[in-house]
Amino acid sequence: MRLMSSAAVLLFAAALASGAAAQSPDFDPARISNDIKVLADDSFEGRGIATPAEQKVIAYLSQQYAAAGFAPGGENGGWTQAVGLNRFTVSNVSGQIKVGDWTQALAQGQQATITTRLPGEGVDLRGKPLVFVGYGTNAPERGWNDFKTDVRGKVIVVLVNDADFEEPSLNTFGGEAMTYYGRWTYKYEEAARQGAAGVLIVHETKPASYGWTTVANSWSVPQFDIVRQNPSAERVPMEAWIQRDVAVEMFRQAGLDFEQEKIKARNRDFQPVELAGATIDAKFDVKTDRIVTHNVVAKLEGATHPDETILYTGHWDHIGMGEPDASGDRIFNGAVDNASGTAGLLELARAFAAGPRPQRSIVMISFTGEESGLLGSEYYAANPLYPLETTVAGFNLDATNVLGRMSKLGVTGYGQSELDERVIALAAAQGRGFQGDAAAGAGIYFRSDHFPLAKRGVPMGYLSSTGDYVDEPIAPRLAAAAEYRANRYHQAADEWEPNWDYSGMIQDLEVVFQAGEALANSRDWPQWKPGSEFGPARTVSDARRK
Repeated sequence: MRLMSSAAVLLFAAALASGAAAQSPDFDPARISNDIKVLADDSFEGRGIATPAEQKVIAYLSQQYAAAGFAPGGENGGWTQAVGLNRFTVSNVSGQIKVGDWTQALAQGQQATITTRLPGEGVDLRGKPLVFVGYGTNAPERGWNDFKTDVRGKVIVVLVNDADFEEPSLNTFGGEAMTYYGRWTYKYEEAARQGAAGVLIVHETKPASYGWTTVANSWSVPQFDIVRQNPSAERVPMEAWIQRDVAVEMFRQAGLDFEQEKIKARNRDFQPVELAGATIDAKFDVKTDRIVTHNVVAKLEGATHPDETILYTGHWDHIGMGEPDASGDRIFNGAVDNASGTAGLLELARAFAAGPRPQRSIVMISFTGEESGLLGSEYYAANPLYPLETTVAGFNLDATNVLGRMSKLGVTGYGQSELDERVIALAAAQGRGFQGDAAAGAGIYFRSDHFPLAKRGVPMGYLSSTGDYVDEPIAPRLAAAAEYRANRYHQAADEWEPNWDYSGMIQDLEVVFQAGEALANSRDWPQWKPGSEFGPARTVSDARRK
């Protein structure tokens, strides 16, 4: 196995920056725009998984990959990998919180979102006591446990993000950078391990990094989960979010100050607090059915080492169709998230197929189920079609830049692997700097399809434009970016625009193309850096890489 020392990586990076690497082909903004326009068209009905629209997506992507020159890379010589999921559709939701004589109704999508990912026909929680457990974290390696009381059969109230978010100087959980303990996925998982009957995550826009509308839209549609051997050990009966104002008043009625309790929760000595006299009633029907959705997989076989793989990934799915917005639109088109990344994969495939055949294989995977919890990538990582031990590295595209060139390359997960120096050098050759782990406080590293692969040891790059816009006029670009975050992300208004500027996206495509091409034509195996929590998972298979 050929490993790269830090010095070797830097020498390689210098060679790239000096122009020793092959030049990137021309990426066509018109082609990219057309792919986004097609995938985000109303006829695709928001690209909901296991809907009639899924077959339209599969047909379009397979046709485009084939036209580019890639071959089917899925199961049984086809274009897909079947992903078995449970689908949970809740209905007739009713809920209320009581503290003494005070009662607060929980209307679905307004004061709360209430759902489940536990198979069954319904959930009926009555008079369940509420216990505030801070950030809901159990991290023995950090000497931290918020569960200093028995919460079995109770409903826990937890804060979003982790304990360092509002006081980074504590540096118990990485300071400003969110750890996995801060993700809602972890909080629900840990609640199940603790035997809780349900979870109320208190929504706050800044630590969540998105507004209440995003929560309401994402959780008011059917939820999905991979099929689990023992779901009751891994899922709680009720998974819910509540509005911050509801939580503040609930605490006040229980004789507590919400902000003061938040401050106490930042300390490892924090003691859980049972909200005096507070109970919750929640009842809803659940329709659970088994569905099959699909990852779309395309392959360009390597000329000399076809059993070694470079991955390019991005999710094709979006939310589908939900409740109408103020304009009556109920189709969540997902143009930026993630028709743009899917279009980027198609353009990369065209570029690779148009050039000399690489030594190693190039595999494009358009994942399903990302919006439901990274389920397509989780399934692939657990059931890989190409062995993870001989997957050299990968690059993930999610919600790419459609607003023009920017001054820096954002390297999410910076400091984790030797891919850093490679992509930073390529950005420098474009005249760009870099920003390590942009939006680390929002936990972006745990929120896209590279993560299931990274946690199993595959070095994965997740890059995006960041910094300042380079080209005038600047103000409209800034306004469009802010407007997207406020009014379009996970909303029906995420639609294709004819005047988008793809120059920044193309710079990012050039970086991931050149980095992947260099790896595909080398005997290098990028390594995790010392101290990375993902290194040990890779080390156990060192003998497979030669």
